[in-house]
Amino acid sequence: MAKHSPRFLDIVDAARREVRECGIEDVKRKLAAGETFCLIDVREESEYARARLPGATHLGKGVIERDIEEAVPETNTEMVLYCGGGYRSALAALNLQKMGYTNVISMDGGVRGWKEAGYPMEEG
Repeated sequence: MAKHSPRFLDIVDAARREVRECGIEDVKRKLAAGETFCLIDVREESEYARARLPGATHLGKGVIERDIEEAVPETNTEMVLYCGGGYRSALAALNLQKMGYTNVISMDGGVRGWKEAGYPMEEG
C-alpha cells in the first residue's frame, strides 16, 4: 500500500468529515439489487483501462470537475465515486458537493477493498 504524506492525509481527513461515505458491501448490494446510480471511477485512465468495477464510468480526478456537468447534468443524481482506496474519491466528492451536487458518495476501501472481498472486476 502506498505511503501517503501527512499533509495529503490531512486534506483527505478533512474531506471525509464533509462527504458521505459507503463501504464496498453497500455498493455490491446496490449493484446486485439493480439500483440506478452513477458509478464513477476517479482513478487514472491507465488504472481504469486495466480493470474496474462492473458498469463503472471513468471520470478521472484530474478532470471530473471540468467534465461532470456534461456527464451528469442533474445535480441530485446519485453518484458513487471510487478510487484505489477511498482517498481520491473523497477529495473528488467534496469538490462535486462544492459544485452543487447533492447526492455524492465516496466508496471507502476502493478497488483494493473490492478485490480483497473477491468481487468481480471488468477487465480491459
